[in-house]
Amino acid sequence: MELRFVKSESTFSYFDALESYLLEHGRPVAFYSDKHTVFRVPKPNEHMTGMTQFGRALSELNIEIICANSSQANGRVERANRTLQDRLVKELRIVGISNIEDENAFLAGFVERNNAKFAKAPAKPDNLHRALNIEPDRLAEIFRRRDKCYVTKDLTLKYDRKRIRLKVNDLTRGLVGKYVGYSCDARWAHPSPCQRRRPALQHLRSTPTAGYPCRYHREQTPERRPRSHQGRTSKGSSPPKVKLVSAKNGYKKTGRRPPGRPSKMEAHYERRRAERARAEKPT
Repeated sequence: MELRFVKSESTFSYFDALESYLLEHGRPVAFYSDKHTVFRVPKPNEHMTGMTQFGRALSELNIEIICANSSQANGRVERANRTLQDRLVKELRIVGISNIEDENAFLAGFVERNNAKFAKAPAKPDNLHRALNIEPDRLAEIFRRRDKCYVTKDLTLKYDRKRIRLKVNDLTRGLVGKYVGYSCDARWAHPSPCQRRRPALQHLRSTPTAGYPCRYHREQTPERRPRSHQGRTSKGSSPPKVKLVSAKNGYKKTGRRPPGRPSKMEAHYERRRAERARAEKPT
């Protein structure tokens, strides 16, 4: 009843498929699915409702979601997928389609041919889909991501590894130390009057290149001439060689690893050899 190619099995991909399904067929009584994390939260915490974004959207649309609790029930979902992964891939190869836009255009005719050949008449042919009766703007609002985030003392909140600073006013001053809700689409969030902060630079802990900690610093920092060990700049001179403390003390690498702590088995055999040597020693 709904088939499409997507780049990843994400919440927004399911939102797009659900919107197309609702506009075509109406609202069903329930959806039957597996226990994918898009449909179910395995371990909810105290700051979560225990409901995924997809489950929250279905709740607002008055649609129940039923997750399969057994492998036999889940097989009802996977059998169709197994057929499609075999037949559909071969048909796409025959017609020479290899990009996602042409594949989705091809699916309309494929669904009609597949249903005409394999569909069976139901025992009760009544259509239990209900009318959608929802304005397009309201439907678009339902298919946005809604979540909660913590407001710090400096009126900032974190979203998608980015920081958003709220504007200081009478409304935002009372939000410090609280979890506030926000909604967003797949592109960016606009929870309230705010300004987007640039994330702090993450300095690399690895060996620096050309004397600077990261590529961003190398592009933003002007070139510096090397200094001599007296602290003055000398044109054309190379930087001084700094010896390690171990090299100053005369340490040289041998390439061999230290023996380390003996194992329990080695200690056991060492005690046995010592006992045997004491027993064989003449008195």
